[in-house]
Amino acid sequence: MNLAELNTIANRMVARGRGILAADESTGTIAKRFDKIGVENTEPNRRDYRELLFRCAEGMKHISGVILYDETIRQKSADGNGTPLVKLIENAGAVPGIKVDKGAQKMALDPDQTVTEGLDGLRDRLVEYHKLGARFAKWRATYNPTKPSWNSINANAHALARYAALCQENGIVPIVEPEVLMDYDNDIDTCASITEWVLKEVFQELYYAQVKLEGIVLKPNMIVPGMKAAKQASVEEVADRTIQVLKRCVPSAVPGIAFLSGGQSDEDATAHLSAMNARHKLPWHLTFSYGRALQAAPQKAWSGKKENVPAAQNAFAHRARMNGLAAMGEWNKGLEKAA
Repeated sequence: MNLAELNTIANRMVARGRGILAADESTGTIAKRFDKIGVENTEPNRRDYRELLFRCAEGMKHISGVILYDETIRQKSADGNGTPLVKLIENAGAVPGIKVDKGAQKMALDPDQTVTEGLDGLRDRLVEYHKLGARFAKWRATYNPTKPSWNSINANAHALARYAALCQENGIVPIVEPEVLMDYDNDIDTCASITEWVLKEVFQELYYAQVKLEGIVLKPNMIVPGMKAAKQASVEEVADRTIQVLKRCVPSAVPGIAFLSGGQSDEDATAHLSAMNARHKLPWHLTFSYGRALQAAPQKAWSGKKENVPAAQNAFAHRARMNGLAAMGEWNKGLEKAA
């Protein structure tokens, strides 16, 4: 393991004013997104959509890394030259990455909880992905905040640590993604307490697995009430509660934290990130690793039509720029209205 090289890559991924585009939707997940805009879920359509993002120079200025799906890391562009999509990402100054988990499955004897699978054969897959150009990877674990289970929290922390160690062994920076889901009716206090428990367990298991924190990026949820909660929280409360939990749990050796959006609206995800950076002095870089919050607008603008590519790229560039500003604590609502 070359820790200096891993640390350099991790710092690139959380560089000031830039963040990570999560374009790693599985074929099944992107089918749901395409259904909403009336686009057939075919390999050429998936390639064309992702290619328009990677070729958007104005948007990619604010993107430090792109998480890819297995199909996408192998695809070539439609430019007639057979240019790998990975090369388009590198040419834009971003780091290519890859989703390597096999998804969350219900735990045996505990169907309210999930554990993420995919460790079998991972070492060999990482060797191949490195050859294909990936320099970081992602593994997502999910947690139900309304029915916390030590068994689920411990099992997922252990899997995250084993994944992270395998990544570092193969010269790949692991994104460690423990997500306390926001799909329920829990209040913000519950989200805070469960997230703190999850993060404590994750960092303990990373230590046991000998994972070097200087060579990882953390991708956690923000501290928000569930979407079905009777009481929602202000931007300032979300920002302050999130930082409180992170300061209790995340060692300063971690180069940066790239938040998931987790079902928040585009603007809420941006506002919360900006408030954290503006209101707090922090030991790590805070940025974004958004999927839907960066892509919903360009997908709708594109709708599978070639003539809509410029409009889709404009929509992507706007959201990327807004989040780039948020990563520096410089976003404000007036910028959205002006656009």
